[in-house]
Amino acid sequence: MYPLAEHVCLFDIDGTLLNSGGAGQWAMEQALEEVFGVTGPYEDIPAAGRTDRAITVDLFAHHGLDYSESNLEPFQAAYFRHLPAALAGRDGRVLPGIYDVIAALHRQEQLELGLLTGNYRIGAELKLKHYQLHEPFTFGAFGDEHLDRDDVARLAYAEACRTLNREVHPQQVWVIGDTPADIRCGRAIGARVIAVATGLYSYPQLAAARPDHLFHDFSKSAELLTLFH
Repeated sequence: MYPLAEHVCLFDIDGTLLNSGGAGQWAMEQALEEVFGVTGPYEDIPAAGRTDRAITVDLFAHHGLDYSESNLEPFQAAYFRHLPAALAGRDGRVLPGIYDVIAALHRQEQLELGLLTGNYRIGAELKLKHYQLHEPFTFGAFGDEHLDRDDVARLAYAEACRTLNREVHPQQVWVIGDTPADIRCGRAIGARVIAVATGLYSYPQLAAARPDHLFHDFSKSAELLTLFH
């Protein structure tokens, strides 16, 4: 039997906990126009499963902008300023079963809830607070510094050990996400992986990436919760 906490759950945000209705993309587009005066199509820049830093690098390259602190800081400030209005104005929603799942997991003493997300830290906080999902998550790793999601997973694992003040066995860790990148990054830290087909990837596409468990959604929350007993 593993010591307390017996399980650590690392949740992705977009496509797993919630669908923001494209609020993040809209806010980034507004920030680019406000700060640099650039507009244009963004469909060729993939976002699902990637870090905000990687997305920003591609956006800057797409518009011929230098990826430097002097450009990044005002862009991020504008993005964070536009994001709350974007969240309020888009047709976003919390995904099926999530409120019940998070509330039930939060009540378990032998379980710690964390985030493993490509969002910028402030962006993640704004999204979760907008949908009343912020409070249960005690730590996390975010997409501010790393281009590769595997590196974010390694940071999340280190944060779990720091939060619990002990070495956490990788098999005590569950990564929960909606993309093949979530599955890969979970494998990178030796964690078990739960995939859910509520994002851009279909159930068969996720099955091909071979998660430990795969759900169409979390509307039948009891099926998910049995994994942590």
